[in-house]
Amino acid sequence: MAEEVILRFDEVTFEYIHKKPLLSEASFSIRKGSKITLMGQNGAGKSTLFGLIRGDIQPKSGRISVNRDAVVGSANQVMTRDEYELSVELYFEKAFEIVPKNLKSKISKVLNAVNLEVPIDKKVGYLSGGQQARLLLAYALIQDPDILLLDEPTNNLDKEGIDNLITFLVMYEKTVIVISHDADFLNCFTEGVIYLDVFTKKLETYVGDYSSVVEEINKRVEREQMKNAQLEKRIKDRKEKVNFFANKGGKMRKLAKKLKDETEDLEENMVDVRREDKTIRDFTIPVQDIVGEIVKISNVKIIKDHKPATKEVDIILRKKKRLLVVGPNGIGKSTLLRSLVSGKIEGTKILDGVILGYYSQDFSTLDYNDTVFESLEKVRNGEIDIPEMRSIAAGFLISGELMGHKVAELSEGQKGLLSFARLVLLRPGLLILDEPTNHINFRHIPVIAKAINSYEGAMILVSHMSEFVDEIRIDENLDLGK
Repeated sequence: MAEEVILRFDEVTFEYIHKKPLLSEASFSIRKGSKITLMGQNGAGKSTLFGLIRGDIQPKSGRISVNRDAVVGSANQVMTRDEYELSVELYFEKAFEIVPKNLKSKISKVLNAVNLEVPIDKKVGYLSGGQQARLLLAYALIQDPDILLLDEPTNNLDKEGIDNLITFLVMYEKTVIVISHDADFLNCFTEGVIYLDVFTKKLETYVGDYSSVVEEINKRVEREQMKNAQLEKRIKDRKEKVNFFANKGGKMRKLAKKLKDETEDLEENMVDVRREDKTIRDFTIPVQDIVGEIVKISNVKIIKDHKPATKEVDIILRKKKRLLVVGPNGIGKSTLLRSLVSGKIEGTKILDGVILGYYSQDFSTLDYNDTVFESLEKVRNGEIDIPEMRSIAAGFLISGELMGHKVAELSEGQKGLLSFARLVLLRPGLLILDEPTNHINFRHIPVIAKAINSYEGAMILVSHMSEFVDEIRIDENLDLGK
C-alpha cells in the first residue's frame, strides 16, 4: 500500500504584486513521514511557500490540500524583538489559543527534546543565540505538528546542538520540510528536494539526498548549456546561409526562406538555463589609523549551571591581531561581545577613540524603522560621498530600489549584507563579529572570509561555522568553557 500523501499543491499560483507571480502553477505532493529540503535562489519564495502551507496567506489560484486537518508547526529563523521581553513560559503560551493546564509539563517535554535547560521564568532576550534557536524548534514541537516546517534551524547552533538536531530529525516520525544552506546538515536526513526557481517561477522536485540532488541539478545545467551551445552554432551557421542564399534569387531565395524557418524553430528550442544568485563583489573593510593596545581583557563573565561566574584571562589585542571566542551555547559568548561594545564590563579596557565595528547576530545595531538609505547614512565616513556609498551598497546587492525600504522589510540575509556594508562605511579600528555567516547565502561566504582576512585592525570573532573559521587567520583562542 502506497504511503499516504499529507500535503499537495495543485497548480498553485501566488503573487504579492499584480501580474508579478512569485509562484506559477506549482504542483507537488509530499508523503507522510517524508524529510524534504526546500531549495531556491534568494527571493525565490521559500518562506512564502511556508506561509502558504501554514495558511497565513492564500494562493491566487490553484489548490493546497493538507490531509485530514493535519497540524502544521513552524520554527522561524529568529525571534521577533517584541518576544525578547517574554519569559520562556509566556513565549510558549503564544502557541495556544487556549492555554493547556499541563503547559509546564509540555514545556519540560519539548525542552528535553531539543536538549535545552533554561528556567521557564527567564526572559527570552537573555538567552544566547543558540539557546534561542533551540527554543524556536521547541515552540514548533509543543504544537505536536504533523508537518514540521524549519527555516534555517542550524543558525547559532554549536556542533553539539546541530548533532542533537540531526538525531532528533532522523528519529522524528512525522513530516519535515527544511530550508537550509548547511549541506552537511541536510545530507544526514534529506530524502528529497523541492527547488523553487526565482527566474521561471516554476517548481521542480527531486528524489535523493541533498548532495546527489545538487549533483543532478548541476549535471542538468551542464546539459542545458551544452545543448544551447550546439544550437547556437547551428543557428549561426543557418543565418550565414540565409544571408548568402537570399541574395542569389530564384530557387536559392526559396531555400533561404526554408532555412530561415528552420532557424526560428532552433531558436525556440533554446532552453532557459538556470541562473543562480549573484555573488557580492569583493570588498575590503578599511581600518582606522590607530596604534597601541586596542583591547585589554583581564577577566570575563560566563554562565555555568545558569549562574554567573568569573574567568580570569590575559588578552591584549593590537592591530592585525585576531581573537576567536569559543564555547558551548549559553556560556556567554554573545554576552561578552555585547558587554565589550557597551563598555559595561569590568576587567576590560578599550583604547579611547577606537571606532567599534560590531556585527550582531540579532542585528541589534540596525534600527528597523530606518530606511536602508538612512541606515547607511548614519555610519558613512565623511570621506565617502553619497554616490560612493550607493556604489558600496550595490556591491552587497543592495540596489537603488531597496534604498527607500524600511530595514524591517528586508530579509534576514539582506540585513546581514546591509550590516557588512555599514562596516565598510564605518572604517573601524576594532571589528567584533558575532556569527557573521548567519542567514548569509553560502555563495557570499568565501568573499566575506577573504575580506575579514585582509582587515588590518584588531578583531574578535564568534562563529560556529567551522568551514568559515578554518578560512580565517586566528592568533589566539579564548575558550569560555575551560
